[in-house]
Amino acid sequence: MVLEAALEMVNKSLVVGTSGNVSLRLPPEDGRELLAITPSSRHYDLLTADDIPVIDFDGEPVEGGLAPSSETMLHIGIYRARKKVNAVLHTHSVFASALSVAGLEIPAIIEDQLLFIGGEVKLAGFALAGSRELADNAVAALGESNAVLLSNHGAVGVGRTMREAVTVCELLEKTAKIYFCSLALGRTNILPAEVIEAGKAFFAMLQSGSE
Repeated sequence: MVLEAALEMVNKSLVVGTSGNVSLRLPPEDGRELLAITPSSRHYDLLTADDIPVIDFDGEPVEGGLAPSSETMLHIGIYRARKKVNAVLHTHSVFASALSVAGLEIPAIIEDQLLFIGGEVKLAGFALAGSRELADNAVAALGESNAVLLSNHGAVGVGRTMREAVTVCELLEKTAKIYFCSLALGRTNILPAEVIEAGKAFFAMLQSGSE
């Protein structure tokens, strides 16, 4: 499932080459929380399912001979903070990355953004790739939503399932493109406050209803 999502990420132009990373929360084993994550600096189309490392939440290897992604702490930080998140994708999609470089957050501008992402998309403070500071900044900016922008870097999408996380990343890039275009046109209309409130409430209900 991790490899399939990574290949989908490439095919949908959410990353280029070996960039980005994908992980999946696995069932605990002997009280040890586990995840499967894409390996570091490997082209996804050259991998097999057996090449996907399994590690614990301390970053210690459990299965596989390849080194896990350099952004492992980012994934672990999100899983620790969000117990119902079971999949995490880190992308470098063009429009989301452009907004992150410009230092812009995405306000609530379209309804499906409310339903799938949970509202506005915050921008995490800058930190070096792979650092614990980046993980902490991303977790803080993510909050209870399903997507966050990483300053001068890219984006992260999360979900209760891998399919949901992939959909969130696609929707995030679509929303970033719409916002970018509205800025270029010189006018952005934010959704009405009552629509935002209702959408966020519906999103929260959906998220809380899945164990």
